[in-house]
Amino acid sequence: MPVIKSSAELRNNYNEISTFCHTYTEPVFITKNGKGDLAVMSIEAYEEMTSRFELYGLIKEGMDDVAEGNTRPFSESISSIRDKRKR
Repeated sequence: MPVIKSSAELRNNYNEISTFCHTYTEPVFITKNGKGDLAVMSIEAYEEMTSRFELYGLIKEGMDDVAEGNTRPFSESISSIRDKRKR
């Protein structure tokens, strides 16, 4: 279940919210005038999330290449890599 705090709680209980974010690596949603305004998370959780997005993008790129037929046999790829290592 998401943790929701008001902007006043963020201002008054920053350390508590920071500790929660570092302990549970999940965001805390901050409201302003009763409506969603921000999502706050630790730097570590943010970096992990953005790394996943980057990885998913690379996987999608590879899957798109396969779907478009932009592939070559494994043995050919290995030979090419070995040739480059010998140089």
